[in-house]
Amino acid sequence: MKPASLMRWFPNSPENELHAHSADAVVQSFCAALKSWRSRRNSDPTAKPPKRRRRYFKVIWKSSAIRVRGGKLVLSNGKTNPPVVISWAWETPVQVEIGWDGKQYELRACYDPSKRQAERKEEETPKAGEVAGVDLGEVHLAVAHDGKETFIANGRLLRSQRRYQNKLKGKLSRLMARKKRDSRRWKRLVRSKQRQLARLAKQMADILHKQTTRLVSTLQARGVQTVVIGDIRDIRRSAQYNKAANQKIHQMLSGQVRRMLTYKAEQLGMRVVLQEERYTSQKCPRCNMLHKPSGREYHCRAYGFRFHRDGVGAVNLRRKYLGQFDVPVVGVMASPIGLRYWPHAQCSPASESRFTNRERIPRL
Repeated sequence: MKPASLMRWFPNSPENELHAHSADAVVQSFCAALKSWRSRRNSDPTAKPPKRRRRYFKVIWKSSAIRVRGGKLVLSNGKTNPPVVISWAWETPVQVEIGWDGKQYELRACYDPSKRQAERKEEETPKAGEVAGVDLGEVHLAVAHDGKETFIANGRLLRSQRRYQNKLKGKLSRLMARKKRDSRRWKRLVRSKQRQLARLAKQMADILHKQTTRLVSTLQARGVQTVVIGDIRDIRRSAQYNKAANQKIHQMLSGQVRRMLTYKAEQLGMRVVLQEERYTSQKCPRCNMLHKPSGREYHCRAYGFRFHRDGVGAVNLRRKYLGQFDVPVVGVMASPIGLRYWPHAQCSPASESRFTNRERIPRL
């Protein structure tokens, strides 16, 4: 078999219990051994390939199957198989290999030196220029604070589209359950469901693109050079609320918002940094006391400070990146500026002049 055909067959084999990319690495290792034998055979006619099946064979995990979480190295073995979990006190490697050295199993981790040098260079780069903190959320797509003003990308239209999508899925699924599978009416409902859900997906993508474009264009117009985005990639793992709240958290599009903000900001020459956001939504910018907010308003009972809940998160993200998380804010903070969805807007990040209409949100 050709290597391409073998790589299509082996990862999908029912006997495969490895991650797809780990299975690809097995095929690549086998093909590399054959290639080496063929090249040696040209100079040594007596050279033969190995005949015995190895009792122990190394397993390779590539970057797509490697995660470091909570001091543990998690090596994925596919969706249906449990991962390999190892205590880990180092950074995330780009490749991991586990093999038998004759006495015991040995783990070998590979790092990209060029990537490490780039990370060190970024760490050594001074945090100069205008910095904006961006807090991602479920009610509002993103809230940004540049040190003077706060900008809110309104996400309520997206929430309504998501609610309608859930209702539509439930309604059509109930209708399909009453029909015989693969019947004419069942297939008609399947086509209708696919068509309506595809239209909704395009509408939600349009909302995301236009809101993120407006936000990035607004930050660029204000001279922002560094965009600090709150890191909430693991928020679903800690979601332990009621059924409705858990559904909203698991259906958050924060990953898409983060990716759109990242590539649009980088296109305009801005630097994007992920910042750990522990206690950023609870710490009062005035007195540094912790208060868990209730509703959409943050109210500090000790100092009397009131502000938009997500705006407080954006302010504290910026302070945390600048090393000012323990320094109280002096002065009055301006009320947030709302950036609402404009259905006829262009999606190009360079078109800043099209996003000049702003609606100021009343002071909370």
